[in-house]
Amino acid sequence: MNQVKLFSLKMNDGYFMPLLGLGTSASKVVKSEVEKAVMRAIDVGYHHIDSAYIYQNEEETGRAIQMKLADGTVKRGDLFLTTKLWNTLFHLESVQTCLESSLRKLQLSYVDLYLIHSPTALKPGEDPIPEDTHGNITFDTVDLCITWEALEKCKDAGLTKSIGVSNFNHKQLEKILNKPGLKYKPVCNQVECHPYLNQSKLLEFCESKDILLIAYAPLGSDLRKKWVKKENQVLLQDPVLNAIAEKHRRTSPQVALRYQLQQGVVALAKSFSEKRIKENFQVFEFQLTLEDMECLDGLNRNIRYFDCGEFAHHPDYPFHEEC
Repeated sequence: MNQVKLFSLKMNDGYFMPLLGLGTSASKVVKSEVEKAVMRAIDVGYHHIDSAYIYQNEEETGRAIQMKLADGTVKRGDLFLTTKLWNTLFHLESVQTCLESSLRKLQLSYVDLYLIHSPTALKPGEDPIPEDTHGNITFDTVDLCITWEALEKCKDAGLTKSIGVSNFNHKQLEKILNKPGLKYKPVCNQVECHPYLNQSKLLEFCESKDILLIAYAPLGSDLRKKWVKKENQVLLQDPVLNAIAEKHRRTSPQVALRYQLQQGVVALAKSFSEKRIKENFQVFEFQLTLEDMECLDGLNRNIRYFDCGEFAHHPDYPFHEEC
């Protein structure tokens, strides 16, 4: 088995997803830093890069990938690239158009994974976060099963190898799984997941359906970000997490990432620092004990850094459910 598959999980469609990926969401970082981070990550050994239409830096991500392909650092077949369908583009006629736009920016003929970014459809139009005259976000109502059919067509067209969802609760996953005429199951559900929000019930549900869980914000989040709840505690300052890190002579981020991997959860580590990109990739060099894992399980407080409260009145808002 090659090195990529060795540190990967098999999806329900037969393809493999690397356990550790680089996240590229970067609203407060200049776009050139995203390009540098992707190149550094590929140099270090990352093969999984997570992007999205709404991140508005797919061109920079694409340039970095093309440079690393051109200099022979990596082959396209060893890379795992994800992008996501944005919420204003859920209608049948827009889904493939969105993916084709992403592919042009990424300079790729296909992605490895195409996700529905979240279940909350927004009013179609040029504005990614449409608002009415009073400044309220304008929602749309779209049957997620129809959107899913459009993703299936993207897979059949060879524009993506695999398809999945993000920020779905178990009822929304069930809706897709129980859809009449379902052609392809979602291979994954990408959700916020970390020791303060360990998603144990959602993980159990996904495992029962042969759906991988992907953790975004596995290190918690920077409270300075616009979308993040400011009153939450900072995960990486937790004394239990820090004590386990000290015991293993590792960093707190390394322990938080390793926690996910040992649960069979794919982790997306986001960093633009060369030092931290390297450190995060060292999660394959140590193991947590059963006692460590139980202590980290005990940190769960159902703290959600990204609750997207602005969408709470949307009929498809996913976080009213426990999982």
